[in-house]
This record gives sequence, structure tokens and C-alpha cells, in this order.
Amino acid sequence: MFTEENPKRLAQIALVVLLIVGCIAVLWPMIGAVLFAFVIWICTWPLYAEKLLPRLGGRNWLGASLMTTLLVLLMLLPMIFLAGSVASGTEELVDFLRPHVATGLPKTAPAWLSGLPLVGTDIGAFWRRVATNHAELNSLLAQLIAPARQLLLSLGGFAANGLLQLALVLFVVFFMFRDGESLAHGLLVGAHKLGGELGEEMLDKARGTVIGVMLGLVGTAAAQGTVAMIGFLIAGVPQAALLGFATFFLSMIPIGPPLIWGGAAAWLYGQEQTGWAIFMVVWGVVVISSIDNFLKPILMARGSGISILLIALGVLGGILVFGFIGIFLGPVLLALGHMLFSRWTREEEGT
Repeated sequence: MFTEENPKRLAQIALVVLLIVGCIAVLWPMIGAVLFAFVIWICTWPLYAEKLLPRLGGRNWLGASLMTTLLVLLMLLPMIFLAGSVASGTEELVDFLRPHVATGLPKTAPAWLSGLPLVGTDIGAFWRRVATNHAELNSLLAQLIAPARQLLLSLGGFAANGLLQLALVLFVVFFMFRDGESLAHGLLVGAHKLGGELGEEMLDKARGTVIGVMLGLVGTAAAQGTVAMIGFLIAGVPQAALLGFATFFLSMIPIGPPLIWGGAAAWLYGQEQTGWAIFMVVWGVVVISSIDNFLKPILMARGSGISILLIALGVLGGILVFGFIGIFLGPVLLALGHMLFSRWTREEEGT
């Protein structure tokens, strides 16, 4: 029945909805960084609250500052090392190319390149034509300058955006650590008010899933980077540490590690080290890639307490829908949905 209270109630609901939409609109440009900071906070909060904070006498400002500084070191030191290695590798590449720029390309393509099946003959013919015709070589270089410049600009913008996002993540996570107790209490109270005992179980399930996914990603990346670096050292590939770090960072991309060890195998083959090239391919397929195929799902499923199938579907679907942060959101959503469905079916069986 329509009463005088109904318009007031509708106005209150409309005001709350508008407030929620406004908050989402304000945070939306930074939502990825905020969610990633939340993921870091969830995964490191037990260590911070149970180990670090008691030793500091409960001083939240000091604890949050130390924890954020530690995260800065963990995130920035590898990047500084990579930047130094890339700079060194660039200098070596320039030294390698300088004689060819001065004297021109060799008249014939390298044997390993012209000997490739199916395409080797065409590559060799194209190489000879370009090497013996300076006008065509200059035209080819001119065509490559614009895409190369655009690629460098894109990489520079990507790196700048990544550093900005990283700074925002660290800024947000500092305040999450500082106000962590009230934030954790607010999440628990909110979950209880929304769903009672089920809400608390869903909050615990979400936390376990996030930690499981993070454990799977970081653990697998560390394992792949380590065994890849060992393989590069055994095969005598230069810049083995740099390539190991590159494997670590690219392990979140399905085709990332094969690009690294595949490139190393191609380089070994080009140096007429066919045996080591074969070793690198076998090492990459049997050791490096097998870690991603078997260890990652097991670590994720064990940490989250749900099946490997749901984890795999959640990661793939989450990336397609939400981007990088979907690696965590996808499995969490499927885990909560699976929990609700299991709870519903158990209740139906009990009636």
C-alpha cells in the first residue's frame, strides 16, 4: 500500500545508489591500482599484524612505513637491475652492429638463417638483394624507422604508466597498513551484516582464493625464472641472470617464457652450437614450461581450496574481462559462486 513513508524510503534508496555510483565513477580510473593494493594488503596482512607490528609496539605509522619501504625494495630493485642489464645489452648490440653499419651487410645470409626449412631460401634471396642494393637497403631502413620510433614511444609510455600505477599502489597500500585493523574489522562487520555467517565464510573464501592465486603466480614465476637461469648458465647463454629475471616477469603471460628460452635456443643455433640449442629446447619444454603447466594450478588450488578447473577458468576468463587484475577477480568470483551453489544444494538436500 502506498503510504507517506514510501516516497521518503525511495528517496533514501535513490540517494544511496547515486552515492555508490559517484564513488565508483571517482575511483574507476584508479580501480586497477586500488584493487592490486588491496590484493597486496590481503596477502601480507597476517605477516604485518602478527610478526612486524607487535615488535614495533603497535606503532602503525612506523610499521606501515617499514612495510611500504620493503615493498618498494622488492619491486624496484629488480627493475633497476633489469634496467642496468638492458643498458649493458644495448651497448653490446650497438658494438655488434657498428661494423655492419660502416661496411654494409654481408653478401650472403648466415647459414643458420638461410638453412631454415620452407622459408630459408626466400630469406637468403631477399638478404642478397638487399645487401647488394644500397638504395633498397636505405628504403627498407626508412620504412622501419617510423614503426621503431612508434614502438619506442609506446614502450616509454607503458613504462611511465607502469611506474605511475606502481607509485599509486604503494601510496594506497601504505594507508591500508596504517589503518589495517579498522579496515579488517569493517570488512568483517560488513560481511556479517550483509550475509551473517555466510557472509563471513564468503569473506574468508575470498581471502583464501586471493592468497592462493598470488602464491601460485609468484611461486611459479620464481621457480620458472630460477630453472631458466640455470639452463642458460649450463648452455653458456650470455646475460643469464637478465634472461632469468625476464622469464620471471613474463611467466604471467602464457607465451612469455617460451619467447625467452626459444630466443636463447635460436641464438645458440646461430652460433653453430646445435647440441646446446637442442638442450635449450628440451630444457624449456620439459623443465621450464612444465612448471607452469603443473605447479601453478596445484599451488593456486591448494591455497584457495577449490578445484584446478575453476582456478584455470577464473584466471583465463578474468583476464579477458578485467585485464591483469582479473587474474585475482576471476578465481574469487568463481570461488564465491561455487561456495554459494554448494551451500544452496546442501540446504535443498536437507529439506
